[in-house]
Amino acid sequence: MSDKCFVDTNILVYAHDLKQGSKHDRARALVQKLWENETGVLSTQVLQELCVSLQRKVSRPLSAEGTRKVIEDYATWEIVVNTAESVLLALDIEGRYNTSFWDALIVQAAESCGAEVLYSEDLADGQIYGDVRVINPLK
Repeated sequence: MSDKCFVDTNILVYAHDLKQGSKHDRARALVQKLWENETGVLSTQVLQELCVSLQRKVSRPLSAEGTRKVIEDYATWEIVVNTAESVLLALDIEGRYNTSFWDALIVQAAESCGAEVLYSEDLADGQIYGDVRVINPLK
């Protein structure tokens, strides 16, 4: 049994966007817990999406330097590197579960690191993809 928990981009965005009220509070508490337990896992896709979101989509966008600092902090977590094989496996997941390619790539990353939990608001809460169960911590 793995204690690894994969975190989707949206959870990290809420954790850093102070104007998101209770979603911010819940996401921040989860990220803090994962940090303390050293069980959080991200992928290169999540880091890339987080960069764009922190600079363009949050209520108070960060500078390039502020974004760099956040990414440097998250780089201390386990990072799943997407490869050509990751893309091919994600295509299989996309077809099997009838999901978007980008969501399939997230699921593939979670599976590849052995995470049993995938924290996401975008995927259906309780959905099981192979050995990975989606939990929406913002509910």
